[in-house]
Amino acid sequence: MSDTSFLTWPFFDERHRDLAPKLEQWCEATIHDAPASDEDAACRSIVAELGKAGFLKLCVGDAKHRPDVRSLALARETFARHHGLVDFAFAMQGLGSGAISLFGTVEQKREWLPKVAAGEAIAAFAMTEPECGSDAGNMQTSAMRDGNEWVLVGEKTYISNGGIGDFYVTFARTGEGEGAKGLSAFIVPAETVEIAERIEVIAPHPLARIKYDNVRIPADAIIGEPGEGFRIAMETLNLFRVTVGAAALGFARRALDEALSFAKARRLGKKTLADNAVTQEKLADMALAIDASALLIYRAAWQQDVGGPEGATSNRRAAAMAKLHATEAAQQVIDAAVQMHGGAGVTKGVKVEELYRDIRSLRIYEGASEVQRQIIARDLLKGERP
Repeated sequence: MSDTSFLTWPFFDERHRDLAPKLEQWCEATIHDAPASDEDAACRSIVAELGKAGFLKLCVGDAKHRPDVRSLALARETFARHHGLVDFAFAMQGLGSGAISLFGTVEQKREWLPKVAAGEAIAAFAMTEPECGSDAGNMQTSAMRDGNEWVLVGEKTYISNGGIGDFYVTFARTGEGEGAKGLSAFIVPAETVEIAERIEVIAPHPLARIKYDNVRIPADAIIGEPGEGFRIAMETLNLFRVTVGAAALGFARRALDEALSFAKARRLGKKTLADNAVTQEKLADMALAIDASALLIYRAAWQQDVGGPEGATSNRRAAAMAKLHATEAAQQVIDAAVQMHGGAGVTKGVKVEELYRDIRSLRIYEGASEVQRQIIARDLLKGERP
């Protein structure tokens, strides 16, 4: 089991210290390392099990409170350390329903959030387009008002849970202004969209390109007001950005665990790989990177939960720092673990090879590393505190 001494840090309350062992016990009893032969079925099963265990309630918060970022981060770190697909299934329930949790009407929350929390409805977040990745201002999918309905036309791609989602929180242009100012957010039931293509990636999970071919949804399916879509998307992403770093931290901790076990067991003549000074130096660097990531992540999560300097609630810079450092450092830690394993490190079925594939996308989604650097630099230039 990985080091959990970080739970004594002042960023946590007793409820977080109580949650951590429950997450660990569930993982040990439920999760197995064997790869899934059918990712769709595996994700549906994982979501159902997470719902039964009560952990998906962490994703949606409650009527009075938004989701607790420290709890989400602890969950994602623990799930990722055990299995990447479990982390994916958990995280998407949060990201996919986050706009409803933060900005939905009472009726929207009542209709969807209990189902998400119970694992009875799979959520998806549909923003990326073929010609629009990080630049949401160039979004082309449109939504036009027609009486008591909205009519959506367009296409989204690289949509996680595409093909298995029960609803897609979709962002589309409604024309209230230029660029990002003219976007709105909608709840779109899965049966109304077309799955145009399933996309295979190096760390398998449900992913698709979806089409909106004159999709009609009720007027009250809009989240917030017309033209608020960009703000809704950014606040949703900001809420969960720190937790991407937490997932990276979980992958990195597992890589260090695997490296330590391998180094102690691998014989080199009369000694072990762990006796080698170069190996010891590498293990020290890995541990250092992991602790630095953990400090940044849980500081940022604490700031989001309790409010940062001068009462700030977004703490964009701290979240960007946490996500950037944790994902980049995890890539380096996992690469070092693969290198330490030698040929075994690139052998399919070996855990560090799986981690090597799992980590790569985290440096891209929910704001690529380059975007996080821009956020940090712009806040520095404005003179804002972390």
